[in-house]
Amino acid sequence: MAKWGEGDPRWIVEQRADGTNVNNWHWTEKNATGWSKEKLKALLEGLKLEDDTYSCEITEITKLEGEAVANNRKAKLIFFYEWDIKADWKGKIVGTDKVHNGKIEIPNLSEENNPQDIAVNVTANTDKDDAYKLKEFIRLHGTNIIQDMLGKYVIDLKEEFSKGMILPSGTPPKQTNSTQNLPQNVIKQELSKPVVSDKGKKSLGVKISCRKMTDRQTFKCRAGEIYRALTEKDMVRAFTRNDVTIEAEKGGQFVLFNGMVTGEFTELIPYEKIGMRWRNKSWPEGHYSQVSLTFDQKEDCTEMTLTQTGVPESDLESTEQGWNRYYWQSIKQTFGFGASLY
Repeated sequence: MAKWGEGDPRWIVEQRADGTNVNNWHWTEKNATGWSKEKLKALLEGLKLEDDTYSCEITEITKLEGEAVANNRKAKLIFFYEWDIKADWKGKIVGTDKVHNGKIEIPNLSEENNPQDIAVNVTANTDKDDAYKLKEFIRLHGTNIIQDMLGKYVIDLKEEFSKGMILPSGTPPKQTNSTQNLPQNVIKQELSKPVVSDKGKKSLGVKISCRKMTDRQTFKCRAGEIYRALTEKDMVRAFTRNDVTIEAEKGGQFVLFNGMVTGEFTELIPYEKIGMRWRNKSWPEGHYSQVSLTFDQKEDCTEMTLTQTGVPESDLESTEQGWNRYYWQSIKQTFGFGASLY
């Protein structure tokens, strides 16, 4: 036991009225949820999306669910945020009086995605021709503006909200490699990084705890239609709402969702089975899962079974949600193969 006044210097705090963590060694957390809600509303509500032909505006944030925190560990700021946002828009074609309305959904604003990779889904409340044109204008030309505003939120979170979190420090404490006192989310984040040796900085990789997931979906279409929706470039581009790279042949590469999903086809049996090496950009470098999609055509529908092995355990839930939201729900909405999202 250390003598009085000779404790571990990592736990010694200078005598300052404002300094309970001057050496910045302890883990401190600052809740940014309330601030984030106000910031996101200020950035998005009333946002104009216009050109010489179309005039649109985001009128109201109707859903803003999630959380955000800023953490300080050893004078290093770490941010965690995850938001599911829905909003209403209105717009009209310049020179006309008819106002049309619709909805915008931003389901994946989180630290896992760069602002330019954040999905922005746009729908119109009616199937009128002018409403469709306005919806497409927002989707094609307004998405970048919305992503820029979300990027500004991230910058302000890191620069404006976090001011004062790192206090002037005394002598820096000797650091150890122990993660015993770190929160579990930070431990998982650190373990997911590739191990780098000092000799040549060569990536050695890490042992990843993986899980298997299965899913079964029913589509109101023939097996050939859902097979083509997953392998033909124009159909894949339609439901992902982004440009894609896809080579539907054994060994062919695919790049979807602005590079968030990549891989290659390992097996293609038309209308019966698709095999893939599949990875998410957020996974450890070089790690791929194995995906098998099989199609069973019934009299009035097609049943599809998904089997995926090698999913990082920490990403199992988000991977399941990603398949459901960005593949199956989007395919059903885009091609009418199932119930509408709205």
